[in-house]
Amino acid sequence: MADPLADKGFDTRAVHAGGGPDKATGARAVPIYQTTSYVFESADQAAKRFNLEEFGQIYSRITNPTVAALEARLASLEGGVGATAAASGHAAQFLALLPLLKSGDSFLASKALYGGSITQFGQSFARLGWQAIFVDPADPENFRRALTPNCRAIFIESLANPGGIVTDIEAIAKVAHDAGIPLVVDNTLATPYLCRPGDWGADLVVHSTTKFLGGHGNSIGGTVIDSGKFDWSRVAALGTPSPAYHDLNFAKTFGKLAFTVYGHAVGLRDFGAALAPFNAFLTLTGVETLALRMARHCENALAVAQHLEKHPKVAWVSYAGLAASPHRALARKYLPQGAGAVFTFGLKGGYEAGIKLVEACRLFSHLANIGDTRSLIIHPASTTHRQLSDADRAAAGAGADVVRLSVGIETLADIIADLDQALAKA
Repeated sequence: MADPLADKGFDTRAVHAGGGPDKATGARAVPIYQTTSYVFESADQAAKRFNLEEFGQIYSRITNPTVAALEARLASLEGGVGATAAASGHAAQFLALLPLLKSGDSFLASKALYGGSITQFGQSFARLGWQAIFVDPADPENFRRALTPNCRAIFIESLANPGGIVTDIEAIAKVAHDAGIPLVVDNTLATPYLCRPGDWGADLVVHSTTKFLGGHGNSIGGTVIDSGKFDWSRVAALGTPSPAYHDLNFAKTFGKLAFTVYGHAVGLRDFGAALAPFNAFLTLTGVETLALRMARHCENALAVAQHLEKHPKVAWVSYAGLAASPHRALARKYLPQGAGAVFTFGLKGGYEAGIKLVEACRLFSHLANIGDTRSLIIHPASTTHRQLSDADRAAAGAGADVVRLSVGIETLADIIADLDQALAKA
């Protein structure tokens, strides 16, 4: 379905895409459709919807008008043809790979990923017979060298959590497409305001909407967005008859919408990781101010990184916006409006100093989240990445001395003052 606001600016689409005045009441904000199911006008209409012959509401595990408004808005912002919202970012990752993999298949994944993703891919997905092969993303050709005959996808983060590594999306997309497989990009940290992976060759874009898209730390959710550029007839689940729908062929029937329709009609129907309408409403509200917030996030983060770079208790700072960063060139290419709000730095005192620092902060909240309006801090080695081995933590940018910041939109002087007083105690 064509985006009616495709020619409008980012800020306009962030406010208006997917939502207009409610036809029934005239309500200007997207209503919260807090309902489980929907009345059919006739038995014929019900049959057509269950057969996927007609689009429309059936049951809120599969589709919901509030959730659909969010899906349309996020697809518009990412320049995609469709989206499937899910209960969390992890659920979105599962839905992204579900049509691509069967037991015995493999996929390549960057080593520079959020620790929870590494665990999900390497351990839980392994129980499904999906083998994750982890690859150092520093050289895009590493992905080509790691390809196997049964490799079905490549998964990367555009801006890696927590290390702030910028991944060369365009080069890795070429590797994926040369192999005839899709590239999946987690764009959570960058958001479509800073980077649109689909413009650089990504086929699927996933988000934890919990983070910057929602932006206020009050709702969990996720989404997978289809760029509309991959030929889904090449994927068995989408390009062969589906026995669950009387041998319907998703690729032939729905064309560019095949992946998105499958995500709802099979992924959400059978695995049930549906986004709650109220969480969709909160995320829609958050997205309206995404551009404003991201500009301030990036402005504050750069200033904080520059300050820490000169601090005597700080050994190093990994932020792609810094002039000395090895990722500076890629940041200029993929993130011209700013290198995001999340970055790491190393304390000269190591593991113990990291723990003392997070406990000494007063303005910064010590918690396991990012992308909040509030400034957040965590010591990954003792929390988000503690389930990994020392080697895997180091590869993911979460070594013993590492502290991760998610810089908020507070007054810059207050953010820096809080870090300074905490560093003095560490």
